[in-house]
Amino acid sequence: MSFTFDQTTILKYGVKLIVIFLVIPVHEFAHAWAATKLGDDTPTYQGRLTLNPLAHIDPIGAICIFFTGFGWGKPVQVNPVRFKKYRSGMALTAAAGPIMNIIIGLIGICFYKFTFAIALTHDSEALQWLVLIFRYFTLINVGLAAFNLIPVPPLDGSKILAYFTPRKFDAFIAENQLYISLGFLLLLVTGALDYPLSWIQNGMFWVLDKLTFWVDLIVKAVL
Repeated sequence: MSFTFDQTTILKYGVKLIVIFLVIPVHEFAHAWAATKLGDDTPTYQGRLTLNPLAHIDPIGAICIFFTGFGWGKPVQVNPVRFKKYRSGMALTAAAGPIMNIIIGLIGICFYKFTFAIALTHDSEALQWLVLIFRYFTLINVGLAAFNLIPVPPLDGSKILAYFTPRKFDAFIAENQLYISLGFLLLLVTGALDYPLSWIQNGMFWVLDKLTFWVDLIVKAVL
């Protein structure tokens, strides 16, 4: 790759904008869709069953994504009493977002592998740009999945964890949610979580790389 530092930096932030205005809406739409399918039509009434970015972008979460690569969208509100099974309904609705990010990441790494293989045999700057775009796109998606699975409110992981924890523990978390969330946000903005989150992000990228081994076989056969 022959990109300069400035070009690479611009590219990273460009991909982050794509994630904010495209991937985050899909992530939040997945929550809304899952809740609706499980019996709660609250997201529909609140206009969240849409891919319109304006309905899903949280300003603080978007800023965090832009500057750190990790963040969140506007939480989809649900009415748990409408679920046939309260705890499983909440857990499945929460899991829908990260699962969608992983699916998008799988698609992204497939495109990354194809463009990378083609770029090795064709000297094209446009292809080199595409390789980096798909790589960053995949990394950010798996990073968002890992980030949102952290069991800290209001992230999705806390709702998934609540399916397995006793009600007393859930009550303690609910009573102290503000302090827990502020402490977590402080760790995030100070960069204290950068290394562990990056480690998990790269680990998930490695897993997706292994899961898409069949793409490597196709590429070798075609090229």
